[in-house]
Amino acid sequence: MNLPSIVIALILLIIVWFYLDFTLGRKKHLSIFRKRETPILHGNFDIFPHGKELFADYFHELKMAQSHIHILFYIVRDDQFSQQFFDILKTKAKAGVEVRLLVDRVGSNKMKKPVINELRQTGVQFAFSNRIRLPFIFYSSQVRNHRKISIIDGKIGYLGGFNVGKEYIDEDPKLSPWRDYHLKITGEGVPFLQHEFFIDWNEYASENVVVDSFYAPEQPKGTISHQIVPTEAGFLEKKYLNLIQYAKKSIIIGTPYFIPSKKLMDELISSAKRGIKITIVVPYITDHMLVQEASYRYLRLMLKEGAQVFQYMNGFYHAKSIIIDDQLCDIGTANFDKRSLFLNKEINCYFYDPAFVDRFKDIIQKDILDSKPLNLADLNKPNFFRSLKEGIASSLSFFL
Repeated sequence: MNLPSIVIALILLIIVWFYLDFTLGRKKHLSIFRKRETPILHGNFDIFPHGKELFADYFHELKMAQSHIHILFYIVRDDQFSQQFFDILKTKAKAGVEVRLLVDRVGSNKMKKPVINELRQTGVQFAFSNRIRLPFIFYSSQVRNHRKISIIDGKIGYLGGFNVGKEYIDEDPKLSPWRDYHLKITGEGVPFLQHEFFIDWNEYASENVVVDSFYAPEQPKGTISHQIVPTEAGFLEKKYLNLIQYAKKSIIIGTPYFIPSKKLMDELISSAKRGIKITIVVPYITDHMLVQEASYRYLRLMLKEGAQVFQYMNGFYHAKSIIIDDQLCDIGTANFDKRSLFLNKEINCYFYDPAFVDRFKDIIQKDILDSKPLNLADLNKPNFFRSLKEGIASSLSFFL
């Protein structure tokens, strides 16, 4: 067997291994996933579209914690801003507050052993979520914990799109200002967030913490009706299909990556054909290779059906939201892409309070004013390099 034949055989063997690893890994994931969602709850909410305001509030609440702090992020950097975050956690742990920090193994790969050891030495309990595991190495490397939640004393919760790093407070020249949506939660939803945190913590920290009234004290009702829904293994696609099918007048989607599944794309096209006004807000600049090119094929189809597409121009748009008929809205961690639909662990909050939806719509309308329309003629202009990247992106769209 000559060398070229050996190389071809090895490539084919790797492709077969990837296919079997991913297929069997996904089958196992589907077999163990159990649907979880809250009933309609009532709470109070603040919305933070700017990182500096969010983290000023968030750090203040962390410093005021009395008994326990539980945090899950997808990305925690190892930069000067992250050090402020670590310093607060270490100070609280030294003062006797129980501090647990769970971060995604791939998303937070910048966190090195010296930083982790220092956290642990001061009493912070630390673990990596979604570590790459045998026997399905490729599949487990793709299933990321994309959730960003914090629970303080079982009474205050945070959920949304911001992570911890300098770009999120507008200190990255390319991506500033960073536009995102993050929620501060009080009321009936906070105990559910606490339970969700410990589901992941117990799995990856190899503990068996029982969530009792100490960790999740019953909270008073607030005024805003909502539902919190964690998703993984494809459940989010069903949730989004239900939202789109519910629409009678309008759909507004805000997302940094518009790469829907075939079912969702078909449903959006069907909605446009029956007269639903569809508005999509995406970034003009991008933070990842090929994600913008991957979106173009879908945006062309939506534009052909009369949808409005806006590219956000005032920095980088990382927000994740859906508004249906001015009656229902979704804010959370999930992007409108295949990775969030089928691979990532996500958590979203759905609001059924018209006054809150109006309040949120004012924020997204401001973002539309800070955007420029994208038209079909722009996307159809001949561009060899863009077309080449679109072709590559199309083949990789499931993993972008």
